[in-house]
Amino acid sequence: MAKRHVISLFDLTSDEIRQIFSLSAELKSELLRGLRRPSLSGHVLGLLFEKPSLRTRVSFEAAVTHLGGNSMFLGSDVGWGSREPVPDFARVISQYVDVVVCRAKIHQRVEELAANATCSVINGLTDVAHPCQALTDLFTLQEIAGSLDSARLAYVGDANNVACSLAVACAKLGVPFAIAHPNGYGFAKPFLDRVFEAAPGFELLQTGDPMEAVADATAVYTDVWASMGQEDERARRSEAFADYQVNERVMASAQSEARFLHCLPARRGEEVASEVIDGPQSAVIQQAENRMHVQKGLLQWLLG
Repeated sequence: MAKRHVISLFDLTSDEIRQIFSLSAELKSELLRGLRRPSLSGHVLGLLFEKPSLRTRVSFEAAVTHLGGNSMFLGSDVGWGSREPVPDFARVISQYVDVVVCRAKIHQRVEELAANATCSVINGLTDVAHPCQALTDLFTLQEIAGSLDSARLAYVGDANNVACSLAVACAKLGVPFAIAHPNGYGFAKPFLDRVFEAAPGFELLQTGDPMEAVADATAVYTDVWASMGQEDERARRSEAFADYQVNERVMASAQSEARFLHCLPARRGEEVASEVIDGPQSAVIQQAENRMHVQKGLLQWLLG
């Protein structure tokens, strides 16, 4: 059987995401009981990173170790796409590892890697998508709400790679999704066309008003206004997003028990007020922890 890749969440069906969540919950429960299932003993994970990382790198290394496997961090010294062509690199690395997690500056580089690899490739973050983060976020939302059946997710900020992956995850799982953003920072039409083709009944609200977006939300999510690679746009973006900070006033417009989510790292005082991210409604540490559990489920699903 051909190896499966997870380059974006368009690569997974709704049932497959639920299978991954079921495995993730089972593995998380086992770990809390002190059990570490060596189900991937002898398997090797390659971490091919062009961008810095805390959560993605450490959570994947911990995940495969808990499952009895091993990992190798592959930096610029391996010459990916520079010392030799990507097709040659992909075919060779596939002989050594079972899965490659690739964190790249340009999405097409991950697509090219997957097109030529005979091992599984997971997108660990690109400018277009962050599928592992969005899987984690919906898993965390499920824990918060008890079920996704009545959950509603609101996002305040730029329609970036994280927001796009969240939209696809919500569409696949039937979760209403609202996004508040300044004019010019919303989803591109080709992306939305693809989302609605994959999930015709998807309930999506796009608005310029954060209060409208978060009304009745189970969780309120935000991300930095300028992502990695957009540092030169930071001043312009800070001005554009000045009215889009998630603060106590915004949280008060959501459900009374609404939780706050952020993929981290955060800039306190910019996209989120310190009182919110450090307050009792914040679930960002639970969310960060779940990166490891969900990626364990994903690795188990891909290789098990």
